[in-house]
Amino acid sequence: MKDSTGLSRRAFIKAGGGAVAASMVAGPLALTTPLRPPGRAKMRVALVGTGIRGLGMWGQPVAQGYADYVDYVGLCDINPGRLAFGKQYIGVDCPTFTDFDEMLRETEPDTVIVTTVDATHHTFIVKALQHGCDVVTEKPMTTDEVKCQAILDAQALSRKNVTVTFNYRYSPHRQKLKELLMAERVGRITSVGFHWYLDVYHGADYFRRWHGKEQYGGTLFVHKATHHFDLLNWWLESEPETVYASGSLEYYGHNNAFRHTNCRGCPHQQQCKHYWDITQSEFLMNLYVNNEHHDGYLRDGCVWSEEIDIYDKMAAQITYANGVQVSYSCTTYSPYEGYRIAFNGTKGRIEAWVKERQPWEAEDYDEIRVTDNFGVTELIRIPHGGGGHGGGDTRLLDRVFVDPDMPDPYRQAAGSRDGAMSILIGIAACKSVKTGEPIQIAALTSLKPRAVRP
Repeated sequence: MKDSTGLSRRAFIKAGGGAVAASMVAGPLALTTPLRPPGRAKMRVALVGTGIRGLGMWGQPVAQGYADYVDYVGLCDINPGRLAFGKQYIGVDCPTFTDFDEMLRETEPDTVIVTTVDATHHTFIVKALQHGCDVVTEKPMTTDEVKCQAILDAQALSRKNVTVTFNYRYSPHRQKLKELLMAERVGRITSVGFHWYLDVYHGADYFRRWHGKEQYGGTLFVHKATHHFDLLNWWLESEPETVYASGSLEYYGHNNAFRHTNCRGCPHQQQCKHYWDITQSEFLMNLYVNNEHHDGYLRDGCVWSEEIDIYDKMAAQITYANGVQVSYSCTTYSPYEGYRIAFNGTKGRIEAWVKERQPWEAEDYDEIRVTDNFGVTELIRIPHGGGGHGGGDTRLLDRVFVDPDMPDPYRQAAGSRDGAMSILIGIAACKSVKTGEPIQIAALTSLKPRAVRP
């Protein structure tokens, strides 16, 4: 892999002379997790949405890893089969419900965790707030500006907390970028180039699931890019003002000569490079396939379905209230997965090429390259953290369940305003694609962008 200078990464690392000032290894960035204070009651938690994210991030890891801090008091899902399997998989002994209101009344949770289909998040967030519960919601917080405003209004009336789970903020590499930016290592940031690549395996998976329909996920401008836009908002410590975007569906969906309902039983298995055999996963068979008869949801849907209506190629120009200009893009059918980001400052440039899921690169670290104007280049290596998302998942769970009031020097904790500002970029991008016009963030909800993130 060659960078913009034409040097391979390894060649650049080995280069001598004035081009490289230092190759520095940064130590692990760990949070201290205090023990539960004596006499402090456990948090009463209820989970709505027992799909793979609910079980894999907020179910089993929380119930088993945070048992000293959390009591699961209820599980809810519209699919009774997934619900029953979810209870067994998580390993809890609590009542289950297919009716969310009934769960709230009978279990009286302190906190409700929302991991349902994106377009339904607002329903459960608003009801939980109205019932007097705090809320922990998966990203994206919701999928359009009307639902976003409903959440903001409900929280204002309830005065309860809404935590949006932006785990990317907590990974060591992204935290190190934040540290460099906070220190103004390359002066005042003026522009950013941020380009994300989903490979032909992970990227395709969004198109075989419910995410491939705009009505459920708001397109990948909202579902996937909410992560990316939140990182930008957090790194830049500012809020977006204007979005001008383009997007199209040029690879998946109708862009193929053949298709089927789903991969199992497909007559085109031998010729389809995106054929995926879900029967190889006992977990997915138990969670999804064995429970299709309840709701008809096919986890191994066809990536060539003509019902797919989201974009597989996206780009956006974002102008921030502090004057920073951002060029963003996302490609969903790349041969490799990861992202390139560059921050251009008045005194230099910070850039990184982060690889994800790359079998041919086995390093246990990521790098940041800092280059001073009229100066030298410094390479900083950041070891990967343990756990999902480079260690971000564990560090996020510690903050949510162990000590929500622990010191937050990098301002990683995210609330409803952070959740709103990230999805509003994606929502504005979709509107811009459809209208051909730039969209003002201030026109979407009652939130008015600020030059400095509050």
